[in-house]
Amino acid sequence: MTAATTRPTSTSPTPSQVWNRTRGLLLALLVLAAAGIALAAARSGDQHGRLDPRSADPYGSRAVAELLKDRGVSVRIVTTLQAATSAAGPDATLLVAAPNLLTPSQQSTLHAMTTDAGGRTVLIAPGPTSVGILVPGVHVESSAPVSTRAPQCSLAAARQAGNADTGGFRYRSDGLEALACYPAGGLPTLLMVERPASGDTALLGSPDLLHNDRLDKAGNASLALQLLGSRPHLIWYLPSLSDPSAADSGGDKATGTDRDSAEDESSFIDLIPSGWLWGTLQLALAAVLAAIWRARRLGPVIAERLPVAIRASESTEGRARLQRKANARDRAADALRTATRTRIAPLVGVSPSDAHSPAALLPAVSARRNPGDTGLHQLLFGSAPSDDKALVLLADQLDTLEREVRTS
Repeated sequence: MTAATTRPTSTSPTPSQVWNRTRGLLLALLVLAAAGIALAAARSGDQHGRLDPRSADPYGSRAVAELLKDRGVSVRIVTTLQAATSAAGPDATLLVAAPNLLTPSQQSTLHAMTTDAGGRTVLIAPGPTSVGILVPGVHVESSAPVSTRAPQCSLAAARQAGNADTGGFRYRSDGLEALACYPAGGLPTLLMVERPASGDTALLGSPDLLHNDRLDKAGNASLALQLLGSRPHLIWYLPSLSDPSAADSGGDKATGTDRDSAEDESSFIDLIPSGWLWGTLQLALAAVLAAIWRARRLGPVIAERLPVAIRASESTEGRARLQRKANARDRAADALRTATRTRIAPLVGVSPSDAHSPAALLPAVSARRNPGDTGLHQLLFGSAPSDDKALVLLADQLDTLEREVRTS
């Protein structure tokens, strides 16, 4: 086969090569996506929210709800204010999971209805935006970290439960008949306001002891069962922003304030479902493994045969154009001087190892030319040209020097 009939070989990968290189990664991503979908589908029935009696998450409350059912207490979940107030009565305990999300109008309605109901109301972590309306006469102080504390009060439920994980908001009552339990810094984190004619109200500074992951610690289970199981019925109220009663007068403004308060208590990470966090971690791990799999090890440079033959003149011209585009006159001048020194050194009797040494090369070259020529050092070992015109002049001078040495 002659050179004229030789066809250039393309360096672009073919579709089959691309498929062979990427099919493993695509298969791994497909398996990961299928596993994520299957996991999400399997756990979708258990994912609800914090303090949700249907949730088996660490911050859910399914465990305490099941224990209450085993003791004969019916647990009913409601998400509207009307359903919560209509179900309240002397034989029921009303648990308000997030009183800070209620608007002032909702809080006033809830207080009026529960005051006349005669049952028990349990408020979980009511803050400054809600406690003044829901329990007049009670004030909120700064919060305390959750830790195991002793009851230090005469409340029968607390004394029977013993030490429990309490903390969060601390409360102070003015002129009310109240039992202050589990103090932190002198102020209670559990306050039981007793009203013989209208039932009682329990303020729990932190919801931690109701969470699934803490229920088996200390006396948390005992305290939770006694606070929530004193009546045959438990109404578990999970306030919702979609509740029609939240649109009452002043509701929008209050809702914004309550949201700000809720954001102060929970970080952005706390609001992300745990499944998403695990999914992001798995995707990041898969990306790292894919990068390691596809990464190439550093090794010696391997010379590969070019797919086409390139003339030396074309390669030189292409490199020259690149250097001109980058204004690399210093590198071009150094390449010209190095090549000249390499070629003339054997002609003047200088070894190749000393071809680039001024002390060895300059005297030998001067012997072939005018001994008084002082520009030889600048010509062979000088500085970079200042412009393209000077670079062309240097090339001409080097060519003349090499021609003179060869003919001398």
